[in-house]
Amino acid sequence: MKALVVCTGGGIGDVLLATPLVAALRSRYPEVVALTTPLGREVLTHDPALCEVWTDAVDFPAQAARIAAGGFDAAVVTWASLRAAALPYVGRVPVRVGQSRRLYSGLFTQRVDVRSERGDRTTHWTQILLDFGRALDCDTADATPQFVVDDGERLRAAELLVENGIAEPYIILHPTRGIAAVRQRWPAERLGELGRALGTAYGCRLIVSGTRDDAAIADRVAERARGVSLAGRTSLGVLGALAARARAVVAMDSGVMHVAAAVGAPTLGIFALQSDEPDRWRPLGRRTAIVRATYPCPPKHRKETCPDFACIADLDIQRVVATLDGLLAERIGAS
Repeated sequence: MKALVVCTGGGIGDVLLATPLVAALRSRYPEVVALTTPLGREVLTHDPALCEVWTDAVDFPAQAARIAAGGFDAAVVTWASLRAAALPYVGRVPVRVGQSRRLYSGLFTQRVDVRSERGDRTTHWTQILLDFGRALDCDTADATPQFVVDDGERLRAAELLVENGIAEPYIILHPTRGIAAVRQRWPAERLGELGRALGTAYGCRLIVSGTRDDAAIADRVAERARGVSLAGRTSLGVLGALAARARAVVAMDSGVMHVAAAVGAPTLGIFALQSDEPDRWRPLGRRTAIVRATYPCPPKHRKETCPDFACIADLDIQRVVATLDGLLAERIGAS
C-alpha cells in the first residue's frame, strides 16, 4: 500500500504542519511519498516518516507520468490548486482526497470540508489537515510536527557557534515573518529592544535568525540588541540544529517558530496582530507558549496589508519576558 501527499501550497509552517498527516497515513500505508515545492522539500526531507520527497519542478505531463508510474493506492492533496488537484487524477491514482467547494473538487473521489472555511477559528491547522487523513480512516494521537536534523547539520551548527564566538547558553530571536512586501516598514528597532531585554534577563548571547532576504532587518535587530545575526548564513536544517541547542527561541508567528518547537526547543511564539489566530497557528511541541495580541488593531489590518505594524512597535517587552520566564520555569519543574 502506497500513498502520495501533494503539499504544494503555503510556506514553511504550512508544510511542516502537514507532517502529522504523514504520520496518520503511515498507519495504513507503509510507503508515503510527498510531492512539494523546492521550499517544501527543505522541510519535508526532515520527516523520517516519508520514504521519498519529490519536487514539483517539471511540466505537468512529466509529473503526471511519474505519479502514474509510482503505483499509488491513494493521494491526499492538502491545499489544492487546479494543478495539484489534476495531477493525481491524470496520474490514475484510484483514491483521491481533497477539498470540497472548489471548481475542481470533482477531481477528488473523497471531498473534505475545511473547518476554517465553515467559520471555525480555533481548531489547530494540524487537526484540519488530519481531517484529510480521516477520510481514509487514518489518524494519529500525536499531532506534533516532525523535523529531525542530521549529524551534518548539527556539526555545522557547532561550527557556526565557534566561528562567531557564541558560547552556550544562548537565545535565538527570529524577528521576521515570511511576508516580503512588508520588509521596508517592519519595526526592527522595537524588536532590537526585545532582543537586548532577552539577553539581559537571562545573561545569554543573542542570535538573530532570518533568511538572506531578511538580513538587513536581522542585522539592525542584532546591532540594537548587541547580538549576532546569522541571517542568510544557515540552512533550515542548521537553524533547527541551533534551535535544539538554544536555551529558548522567541519568534514572530513564522515557519521558524514551528521548526523550533518541532526540534524540542522551548519556543515562545509572538502573535502581535489581532488577525493572527494563535489558536490555529500556535507552535506545537513539548515546551511552547504564546503571547497573544493586545494592541487594538483596526479591523481591516492583516499581515499582508498592515501599513505600519504599530502592534509590534508597541510590543510589551516585559510581557514577553515574563511569559518566557513561565515557560522556562515549567521546563525546570519538569526536569
